[in-house]
Formats: sequence, C-alpha cells, structure tokens
Amino acid sequence: MTNSTVTFAQFQQLIRDMYHEKDAARGVDGTFMWLMEEIGELAAALRDGTDQERAAEFADVLAWLTTIANVVGVDLSRAVAEKYGSGCPGCGQFVCTCPDAGKP
Repeated sequence: MTNSTVTFAQFQQLIRDMYHEKDAARGVDGTFMWLMEEIGELAAALRDGTDQERAAEFADVLAWLTTIANVVGVDLSRAVAEKYGSGCPGCGQFVCTCPDAGKP
C-alpha cells in the first residue's frame, strides 16, 4: 500500500493481512503489553523526539491498537462512526461544548 491516504478499513485490513496469525496466537494480553510499550515510546518521542520520530511512534501505536481490534473482532471504521459520527458523545455537537473539567 503505497498511497499516502489510507482509510481505517484499509489500514485495519493491511495489519490483519500482515500480522493476524501472530497476533491471534499472542492474544489480547500479550498484544496489549506491546501497545503499552509503544505508548511509552510515543511519550518519549513527544518529549524529546524529532518530528519524524514522533510520526513513526504514532504509527506504531495506531498499528498495535488496530492489532488488538483485529484480535477481538472490532471493526474500527464502524466503531468510530457509531461513537463519533453524530458528534461528540457527551454533548452531541460537532464542535464539543462539554465543560473542560469533564471528559466527553
């Protein structure tokens, strides 16, 4: 996939095609630990990394999150559309008006 514009569905299928056999064998718990490691690497890159390092770590976190979704059978495109397709889950607006102290 060399196109620079990739949909959630395309990315999820790409990750499934490349890694699903290994991911399913590792299971949710093992895969979650890899996601946590990548989140730590993203945190370090946000503090001290270059733009290129930050971008790479964001991609890694997204890939591991997608891997977990594949292992448990969640369609990310559908999940995002259902949760956020009609606006903020808290206030229902497309520009959130929830109080800053609360999580939408």
